[in-house]
Amino acid sequence: MDLRDVALGDLDAYVRMRSDPVMMAELGGPVPPDRLPDKVRRDVADNAADLSWIRMIVPDPDRPDEVAGTVALWAHESDGEVISEIGWMVLPEYQGRGMGKRAVRMLLTLAAADGRWGLVHATPAVTNGPSNGICRSVGFRLLGERDLVYAGVPMRVNDWVIDPATDLTDPA
Repeated sequence: MDLRDVALGDLDAYVRMRSDPVMMAELGGPVPPDRLPDKVRRDVADNAADLSWIRMIVPDPDRPDEVAGTVALWAHESDGEVISEIGWMVLPEYQGRGMGKRAVRMLLTLAAADGRWGLVHATPAVTNGPSNGICRSVGFRLLGERDLVYAGVPMRVNDWVIDPATDLTDPA
């Protein structure tokens, strides 16, 4: 498995992930496909400017155009302070294979080496068992539940935090 930078050619993967009602059930519902070309362009530009790290999960490095999902790390304001946050999505046909966990661990390992991201949060919905399980198994600490608005939709989330430099658990 490998990670590669998001590219304009990843629009189909974005549509498959973000317009799917099942995949977006924990994230406020599906995004209309016509809004995704702009999202891909913004993500490519933010990645190129090194404002965020948006990586495609590549199951087989010999086939970099085949993707299993995304993992991203970005900074944003939350409650008056700038925090780093990580998020991921794995397409249904690749779920249950440990790719999400490996991708999260890989990106956090890069973040530890880079040093600028500091503490990294993850905020999966309290009902999202697989994502909460990834947080637990990678070494995140649960700070507690909180309310969050994502894409205009109020959600109840678990707020997890990790220091990638010191808290990553060994791969299992």
